[in-house]
Amino acid sequence: MTTACRAIITDWGGVLTTPLRETITAWLADDGIDDARYRDVMRSWVQGAYAGGAVDGNPIHALERGELATAEFERILAAELRLADGGPVPAAGLIKRMFSGFHPVEEMYAALRQARDQSVRTCLLSNSWGNGYPRDRFGDAFDAVVISGEVGMRKPEEAIFRHAVELVGLSPQECVFIDDIEHNVHAAVDLGMVGILHSDPAETRERLAETCGIELDPMPF
Repeated sequence: MTTACRAIITDWGGVLTTPLRETITAWLADDGIDDARYRDVMRSWVQGAYAGGAVDGNPIHALERGELATAEFERILAAELRLADGGPVPAAGLIKRMFSGFHPVEEMYAALRQARDQSVRTCLLSNSWGNGYPRDRFGDAFDAVVISGEVGMRKPEEAIFRHAVELVGLSPQECVFIDDIEHNVHAAVDLGMVGILHSDPAETRERLAETCGIELDPMPF
């Protein structure tokens, strides 16, 4: 039995790209960064940014809202890290290097295009770390694009979800939201949206087909 969802609102990193954990692990190895030190630093920052910890002074919170310049965030993060040999981590270009391993997940882009062909509206809703987006791919995949640093709001804040819902012109109850971060999915569900915690493209595509009542072509992968 299908629901009345007529819009798909989706995260980018980790949903339309290869998984974040794999990307970060590869970057740490390539740059020779002390893995344990990085994860200790990020654990405390992410706790504040997504899991109800302290917000004031949190660099992730400020970066995603566009209140902190990318170069300054890179300087702050690099100062907290160290190389495996104990040396300093170069700050310049840190974000670009961090996300260089992101690759598009074609199954998910195809699902969005096919959904649009069946009158389902689509919207990107992404927390930006100052990284580049493949905007040339967005024209045929999305009816609307919301980047946190460009609108001064960030997930899991209610306001940014409402903004995305307004852009697709529907009620929250008519929207399905996809993200690989559980706290963001919970925030969307609290607003009345259907939530999909993404981990596998095939599973997410199956959920989308059921939730939106659409047909998705099998992928030749």
